[in-house]
Amino acid sequence: MARQIFRQLKVLVAGLIVLGAVFLVAAPRLSAQTKTNERKPESAPAPAATPSAQRREENKKPPDTTRYFYEFTQPEFTIRHIIIEHDANGIGKITFERKGEETPIEEPINLSMGALGRVLGGWTELRFLESTENYQADKQFPHLGTMRLKMVRDKLNRTAEFNWTNNKNVSLLANEYRRVADQAVLIFDISVARETQPLATPKLMDEFELQMKRNGLSDPQQLVPLLNDISTDEHLPLIARNHALRLIKKLEN
Repeated sequence: MARQIFRQLKVLVAGLIVLGAVFLVAAPRLSAQTKTNERKPESAPAPAATPSAQRREENKKPPDTTRYFYEFTQPEFTIRHIIIEHDANGIGKITFERKGEETPIEEPINLSMGALGRVLGGWTELRFLESTENYQADKQFPHLGTMRLKMVRDKLNRTAEFNWTNNKNVSLLANEYRRVADQAVLIFDISVARETQPLATPKLMDEFELQMKRNGLSDPQQLVPLLNDISTDEHLPLIARNHALRLIKKLEN
């Protein structure tokens, strides 16, 4: 009886061992299968371009390469020769020559937004490159100086010359460039006086005020930083510094 019970126990133990072995073999496979069947979350698609971004791309335009020129010549004037050149942003240079001096002076210019708007508006009104109009009036006034307007855009190039005109838009454009030139020359003269002739600055402040009264400057507001600098420059006479302060107050009113 004891032997029979012992044999049954051996069979039971052997069966348990076999089942354990089967489980150990099958477990890795089940784990691997489980891992294989796991779905990875799909990455979200890239967001489509917004309509406003698409419009910006479509509205991109090549840079405006147009160059604008104004030239004035009168050998008997104090400023006997002036050339102004600038781009569509109002950035460029002015070259001018004084009577009795052989070396031309070249200075950078940067038209204010207001001045640039008036200048470009004048060119637009004229439709300069498309026009063939002769701006010279029947009467000749060479003693007043000869003016030239020139525009270059890509392969298009046109120059118009006159000493007097009856075209209102041409006259306005020429006057605007004259103000640009007068302002640039005044800035240059003040700069030279501050460095080499401080005693000349009071007279230049008088000239500044006179030009303001005549509406002879392109944009006096553009010169406020310069006036502020002059008002605190202790190397300059007190009369010039005080005059600069008065001009600032007039421009602020």
